[in-house]
Amino acid sequence: MSDDVPIGVTFGSLSILGPRAVIDIAKQAEELGYRSLWTVEATGTDAFTLLGAASAVAPKLDLATGIIPVQLRTPPLAAMTAASLQALSANANIWLGVGVSAPGILKQHGQATANRPIAMMREYVALLRECLSGESVTFEGDFWQVKRFRLAIRLGERRPKIVMAALNPQMLKLAGEIADGVLLNYIPATHVAESVATVRKGGNATIFAYVHAAVGEMDRCARSARKDLFGYAMADGYANMFRRAGFGDEVDELRERQAQRDRDGAIAAVSERMIQAINFIGSQQQVGEFMRSYIEAGVEHPVLMPMPWGDDRMAVTQSTMAAAISAG
Repeated sequence: MSDDVPIGVTFGSLSILGPRAVIDIAKQAEELGYRSLWTVEATGTDAFTLLGAASAVAPKLDLATGIIPVQLRTPPLAAMTAASLQALSANANIWLGVGVSAPGILKQHGQATANRPIAMMREYVALLRECLSGESVTFEGDFWQVKRFRLAIRLGERRPKIVMAALNPQMLKLAGEIADGVLLNYIPATHVAESVATVRKGGNATIFAYVHAAVGEMDRCARSARKDLFGYAMADGYANMFRRAGFGDEVDELRERQAQRDRDGAIAAVSERMIQAINFIGSQQQVGEFMRSYIEAGVEHPVLMPMPWGDDRMAVTQSTMAAAISAG
């Protein structure tokens, strides 16, 4: 792998393997030459517990969340947790990925949907930066109020960096303006350039993107890919991005069929073209080429999301990891 193109891998799609599997994934990632390990936080595992375990067995990997919902962790708590991980992983970059979470996840946590997501993210990142500074923080905002918080962890020059999850133009531009990095997700390579251009209107944030892929055969994996994309297309933010990326017909048809309570028809509305643009299925060589397409489109740090579709989920994951790293 070239040192010029760092490639990461996320455990976010691998929760079905169980939390302890992150240890094996981290070890393999380091051995293969991956540069970063990511994970998500929704209703399953705690992100930082997994990253701490990974750090112990693969200390060369940078560690990242992608994402933790801003509605579930206050900025002081996020700063404390990221600083703790940084102190324990002194030679790693910590990428603290944050985002406004989906209504379905928020309801499971007893939280309301954000009605001003752009304002919420702007305030969250501003307060988070202050909390990471080590200085005393008193903050009066529309969403958070903090009085005399001071991070009781002394960090050196290496400090956690802030990544924003973003799909749509306003959030992409904001990420470029206020964050150190932006994380794209469920985005076809053909839509990357447009998204990067929008980020650049705000600033020079590093461009990360989840790259969804599985080494496998279409006829055995297609339904899993369709079900996955169907779930995201039912969320307005993703649906709008899919439409801008050229999949409006699929989104409209699947939503219409779902409204008619035809779930099988809704899932079937996800075309093979949409699968191969976003949830790629193919040979090891083809997976490597798919990863390369994101690098060529302008992603500075692609992050493989291995889709564990098959009878032996770990074997599929390991094969996909070995294939994708060849793109670097």
